[in-house]
Amino acid sequence: MGSQNHDRADDVRDTVAEHLPGYHVETVTPFGEGEDNVAYQVNGELIVRFSKEPDPARRAVLVAREARLLAAVAGLSPVPVPEPEFTVAERGCLAYRRLPGRPLLDLPLPERLAHGPSVAATLGGLLAAAHAVPADRLAGLVEVDAPPPSEWLDEATEIHPAIAEEIPEAHHRAVRDFLKTPPPAPGRDPVFSHNDLGIEHVLVDPATGAVTGVIDWSDAAIVDPAYDFGLLYRDLGPAALDAALGRYRSGDTAALRERAVFYGRCSVFEDLAYGLETGRDAYAGKSLTALEWLFAS
Repeated sequence: MGSQNHDRADDVRDTVAEHLPGYHVETVTPFGEGEDNVAYQVNGELIVRFSKEPDPARRAVLVAREARLLAAVAGLSPVPVPEPEFTVAERGCLAYRRLPGRPLLDLPLPERLAHGPSVAATLGGLLAAAHAVPADRLAGLVEVDAPPPSEWLDEATEIHPAIAEEIPEAHHRAVRDFLKTPPPAPGRDPVFSHNDLGIEHVLVDPATGAVTGVIDWSDAAIVDPAYDFGLLYRDLGPAALDAALGRYRSGDTAALRERAVFYGRCSVFEDLAYGLETGRDAYAGKSLTALEWLFAS
């Protein structure tokens, strides 16, 4: 493992030297790894990210498309987003200047929840701006990802047995009742959205809680507008959902809220399973905390 890290650090140095002539690399450190990408930090200011997609042709398409998408998002977002410094499409590499702040997930729970409503209000403004973009303006950059709610419920039902023992007994009945309840009606008008707006992708000023950026737009798609609101509800609670919807004036917000609560409940099963499988305590911890409002007894 140590040799692999050393080899990748040299790879990062060579890539930066080739594409940013004159930029002196002093340090290369691991920055994070998810299901889709692994990232490195250069000199504490430049993020160099590599796709984990194994197919070279698809990897190149995904990275080139994401770079174009980020440029488009930067033009509409009321909060900072990563803007590419360079890409190496055939290697699945995307580099951008690090945005200030820390992931909200990394803040202690009391601070995270205290900042939740104000953060969510800002993100509600972001979602309002993103959802207002005509889908044809993003043709070729994003795909439609809007399965019916019944598929989400089926997936949650499939995941549940693997994590059931980790769910506190106080929530067992509420979880069972949810899994047996018919899902809400599907949304009728899918929109452009981040599509993974969990608190691991929201950067904040640790002192004030002000949002300093939203990262990782690799899953952005045409989706049910309620989905990202559901992730805010999952991670930050009911008051945060109310604050986010308060900045959103489009369509039937009562139906939007119903579906958001549904998506928040469904998605916590996947997040908890991911945290347990990978040993990522922060994911497991936030999911177990969220059960208090997602499945109150």
